[in-house]
Amino acid sequence: MNLHLMSSAPFEKSVSVMPEDIDEQNHANNTVYLRWVQEVAAAHWRAIASREAQKGIGWVVLRHEIDYKAPACVGDDVLLRTWVGQATRLTFERFTEIRRSSDGQLLSKARTLWCPINAQTGRLVRVPFDVREQFSS
Repeated sequence: MNLHLMSSAPFEKSVSVMPEDIDEQNHANNTVYLRWVQEVAAAHWRAIASREAQKGIGWVVLRHEIDYKAPACVGDDVLLRTWVGQATRLTFERFTEIRRSSDGQLLSKARTLWCPINAQTGRLVRVPFDVREQFSS
């Protein structure tokens, strides 16, 4: 399993492909994969970050790179796995793999660059070392 340059323990979340996720090609729409990438990132943040960090730091996306490998179909259960690569004071590089649960087939992989903002003002904020250390070694 190639997990890029894994710097943190992966976080996982399972989801099911719903009828509303399906497009005219009869598989999960590309935007659904993007939604899953964002959902698992947010779930990872909420699971690991302190309440104080969650109140003070928000996140915006600077860049998404997504490779689509195989389709997900209605009724499929998929495993979303994410981890943080390089975490600096101003950006978190995050990787995500999406796999079909039944056979482990890689459906999609993504690299996203997230930028921290002050949750109250919306302005750029530096991530404290202790928070970076929780997510990336």
